[in-house]
Amino acid sequence: MAHISLKNIEKVYPNGFKAVKNFNLEIEDNEFIIFVGPSGCGKSTTLRMIAGLEDITDGELLIDGIRMNEVEPKDRDIAMVFQNYALYPHMSVFDNMAFGLKLRKMPKEEIKAKVEEAAEILDLGPLLDRKPKQLSGGQRQRVAMGRAIVRSPKVFLMDEPLSNLDAKLRVQMRTEISKLHQRLNATIIYVTHDQTEAMTLGTRIVVMSDGIMQQVDTPTNLYDKPDNLFVASFIGSPQMNFIVATFEEKNGKGVLLFEGHEIQIPDYKTKVLKENGYLDKKVMMGIRPEDLYDPDLSLKPLTQKLHVTVSVYEMVGSEVFLYFDLLGTSLTARVDPKTKARVNDNISLLIDADKIHIFDLNTELKIVD
Repeated sequence: MAHISLKNIEKVYPNGFKAVKNFNLEIEDNEFIIFVGPSGCGKSTTLRMIAGLEDITDGELLIDGIRMNEVEPKDRDIAMVFQNYALYPHMSVFDNMAFGLKLRKMPKEEIKAKVEEAAEILDLGPLLDRKPKQLSGGQRQRVAMGRAIVRSPKVFLMDEPLSNLDAKLRVQMRTEISKLHQRLNATIIYVTHDQTEAMTLGTRIVVMSDGIMQQVDTPTNLYDKPDNLFVASFIGSPQMNFIVATFEEKNGKGVLLFEGHEIQIPDYKTKVLKENGYLDKKVMMGIRPEDLYDPDLSLKPLTQKLHVTVSVYEMVGSEVFLYFDLLGTSLTARVDPKTKARVNDNISLLIDADKIHIFDLNTELKIVD
């Protein structure tokens, strides 16, 4: 497969809009890299620059050490899977998958062998004679992937390939793509706005916002150790809860004060906050919904509490979401479905202070987690 280097990559359009800013990334051989972020963050533009479908304004793109900035898309040895499948409606599944190989004047027997091998991998064998209109959305997407696989490229590029599928099919296809990566040992770069796709598929994830790379890390580290407020709020569903609090020291212990609450934090968090000059200053406290517990059901020996009034109760099968307001902000707790809490109940939720994340209010960067 391939090693890809993106060095100080920028994309500026003729109207002056800067879509991608100073993008630096090393993608190792056989990695499954995900670009994730909200619409307009620059993730698809970056992918299209790697493919050669967008010119690079500044910076350098290397594939296996060779500069690719001026190389034509067809000569980059990459294959792209698009959101809309881009199948030829008048051609059979076999001919759609074989099309690129025929253009290369590959011998018929070799084309047949490659298409049948890809069809076996993707469970498309019985469908090779059908036309795209006779296929389901998931089957069409597998054909689009098959067309990429038969070329045996160095790099697979996937631009929101599952966004046109329904929820059940998306879950199915996520599994298929994951198996495909393991089977092909391929380098895959995958663009999505769906964080669940990103967290379940990627070996590493690039989180983007406003054309800027916010953090590159494993799914676990992105979730547990977000670098800034954007990553903390974007990764996780429901998203992390945020509360503006004042950091003070009482009886040698660090506490976060807000709306009648005094939450004592672990000594190591106190030490970092004091050393960085945050004593008696406001900070942003973050806590994930699953780190708030119903006191009647929690097995953890926790004593810190949030006193709240439940405004919305949502039962989603294996868990319950309780929504409440603090300091004019809607917050969420993810609790055991055995909870007795209901709408308008005044409850005290246990808070796991070890799991509190603390961010600078001005820079929005992490101070300590």
